[in-house]
Amino acid sequence: MDYKIGMTVRGNITGIQSYGAFVSLGNGEQGLIHVSEVKNGYIKNIGDTLKVGQQVDVLVIDIDEYSQKISLSLRALETKGYFRSSRKKRYATNKNKKIGFKSIAQALPGWMDEALQKNV
Repeated sequence: MDYKIGMTVRGNITGIQSYGAFVSLGNGEQGLIHVSEVKNGYIKNIGDTLKVGQQVDVLVIDIDEYSQKISLSLRALETKGYFRSSRKKRYATNKNKKIGFKSIAQALPGWMDEALQKNV
């Protein structure tokens, strides 16, 4: 079977390493799911998420034309996106002070005079 980028393929996990999982795609073809492509978020141990012999649907995300290595992704097929929200909105300045472009416009002439004096 000719694989193309963007195809969804079913395969079996044949090996797990710290950097990713090897997937048998059939016809002697094999691909790699890099640890960053397993799921959204941090993965401490890939073996906790994937097991040898597990059947998975993966997305072909890259094919190296020279070496014919196939890069696969489980993360790209996840339906829910990874979103980490903070409960409290953080501001770089005090949000209660009403300063902004108006105060910059007032300070700009002084900054320009100061810069011109340094250049003379």
